[in-house]
Amino acid sequence: MSAKYSFRDLAKEANGVILIPCIYDCGSARAAELSGAKATLLSGGELGESLGVLEPMLTVDEVVHQVERICAFSPLPCMVDVGAGFDTPVNAYFTAKRMVRAGAMALLLGNERGQSWKDYEPILKATIKACEGTDCIVVCRNNDATETQEQLDYVIDFLNKGIDLGAETTMACGLCRCDDQNNKARYLGQRVKGWKVYPDQNSINGVPDVDNDVLWENGFKMVSYHYMMKVALNAMWRYGIENEQNRNNVASNDVEFPNGLKGHSALGCMPFQQYFDLEGDFTGVYRKHRIPGFKAGRENG
Repeated sequence: MSAKYSFRDLAKEANGVILIPCIYDCGSARAAELSGAKATLLSGGELGESLGVLEPMLTVDEVVHQVERICAFSPLPCMVDVGAGFDTPVNAYFTAKRMVRAGAMALLLGNERGQSWKDYEPILKATIKACEGTDCIVVCRNNDATETQEQLDYVIDFLNKGIDLGAETTMACGLCRCDDQNNKARYLGQRVKGWKVYPDQNSINGVPDVDNDVLWENGFKMVSYHYMMKVALNAMWRYGIENEQNRNNVASNDVEFPNGLKGHSALGCMPFQQYFDLEGDFTGVYRKHRIPGFKAGRENG
């Protein structure tokens, strides 16, 4: 399905910082939707992890395939962390075209750490050109450090050049790796043009490393953050240990989803009745989607 709205719509209507979870497949996109997220970010890192490779090892086809699947399945606008296929301006142009056709609503285009504006500019220009006339926006992302004042000012200049070139918003990834994030976010936010996306909000000793009110007051409308892959692996690992110890799957089978459903699969969370309804429109025979594991008294199916 197509996204119900765009990142432009979200930015225009935002009345507070919008949290954007990083996803890696249709299951994580569905979890984001069910939990109330308004948008998602296909993380290059988590996509690589889900396929058993490092992010730089991903191919263009692997990323585009996942974008196609997610954007056809989820109604939430998806921002795509792009790297593969954006190594030259011509490659960037045609790869961005593929991403847009696949349903991406934003392309998060970062420079390699240490890559100069001179080398990054033509790639950004090509990406912006590929998105012209579409609902897909380009996010100018800088990956350089922001520890020193000199580094911070360099990143600010870099991002403003991106806005001047035609990017609709920006992200300074160095902010999530430096000290004193609140003050540095405030300084950068007041000096970089337009609205901004804060990168990968984290926490220290149970406290967020940056305050969302500070971000909102200084032009940040969206915040990306990771949790999907971590909690998914955590749960699989924990329940796998318990199942192995018990020599059965009772522990995991008795887990309830937030909507009260349980059973031995995740089908209860998936909107697959729509496919049976569509089939019925063609055949005249309408079937009920059977969800294994939910028969009363036989939660194991």
